[in-house]
Amino acid sequence: MTLLLIQMTVVLLTALLCGWLARKLGQARVIGEIIGGILIGPSVFGRVAPQSWATLFPPSSFGSFEVLSTVGLILFLFLIGSELDYDHLRQQKRTAVFVSIMSIVVPFGLATVVAHSLQVRFAPDSTASTPFVLFLGISMSITAFPVLVRILEERHLVSTPLGTTSLMCAAAGDVFAWILLGIALTLIPRSGDASTLLYRAIGLVAYLVVMLSFVLPFGKWLMKRRKGEGLSYEFLGIVVAFVLASAAATEAIGIHPLFGAFMAGVCFPRSESVQKILRTRIYMIVSVLFLPLFFALTGMRTRVDLMNSAGIWMWTAVVLAVAIAGKMGGTVLAARWTGQPWRQATALGALLNTRGLVELIVLNIAYNAGVFSQTLFTMLVVMALVTTMMTTPILNMLGVGDRKREVRELATADVV
Repeated sequence: MTLLLIQMTVVLLTALLCGWLARKLGQARVIGEIIGGILIGPSVFGRVAPQSWATLFPPSSFGSFEVLSTVGLILFLFLIGSELDYDHLRQQKRTAVFVSIMSIVVPFGLATVVAHSLQVRFAPDSTASTPFVLFLGISMSITAFPVLVRILEERHLVSTPLGTTSLMCAAAGDVFAWILLGIALTLIPRSGDASTLLYRAIGLVAYLVVMLSFVLPFGKWLMKRRKGEGLSYEFLGIVVAFVLASAAATEAIGIHPLFGAFMAGVCFPRSESVQKILRTRIYMIVSVLFLPLFFALTGMRTRVDLMNSAGIWMWTAVVLAVAIAGKMGGTVLAARWTGQPWRQATALGALLNTRGLVELIVLNIAYNAGVFSQTLFTMLVVMALVTTMMTTPILNMLGVGDRKREVRELATADVV
């Protein structure tokens, strides 16, 4: 227990310092926290002081990190799901609908093109083609919804047409990606019995039917009966129990518990006051305590030292190029097709190209399922970091969210 407490202290302080430095450099805090996890992993700390690293982070202690980070991620995925505005998803706005489809289809399609080459070179021998393609496609097409929200809030873009469109596209992408993730997990054999795949598929369909046909309307009915009441201690306990039960249900049918947590958030009734309380009471402890443990675990799995050949770096560049061309390129072209100006289309592409934390969650699930090797896992972590770090410089270059530039442009327009 003493070792675990010391580990948590080191992890939290590292995350705080690196997150603060990232903010000073104009990046999202999550970038610094991810890099902090890599710094205390085997690639940096383990190379500089191998004996000290082995003493502080022995392999036997990774199990505790796995359990604690999974609990934190369950609560975090619930919050992400609960903040998706599916009322906006029903609005048939031409740009948002078309862009959301293309921002998923194009990167997923490009991922299938390079999937075979990556699987032959970097996937474990026992990996089946279909789960590998699905996981790689999800990795290329997903957007980090919480990082996107944070960037929009910092730039006062949430209520603008650009902010609304990007949030709608990211929300649709998240729902689609997590549904695909559930399907991918059902296709991974566990016991060698082909019938288990059928049972898991049936279990997934039954779970979705129960959540969307019964739990979702019941939650809306219950929220109406409360008539705007606050979130009491007892009700908060029931909410957390519901999230854990949903996660346990998907785990029982052979699908990752994070999928159940996300669906619990999707089915949670929308109430601005309740959502604000949830974020205040749950998000703070999750982001301060549990997520740094997840970043540390990710850093320990990110072996930059394994990328020791020109061939591996070449394929990393290919992965990065495919990810950017698919997500950002597909978004920009789709936005232009619907009549958006180049500046707005490029800004929308940069925003949806943000991957960050959600990408790492998907990568860790794929790694734990034995679909990605440690080398490919590291390559995709590098891709997630670079694409996320690109967003702020591109928006700065375009002047999106830059109040001073917008004032100058308005003044110029008035003069003309």
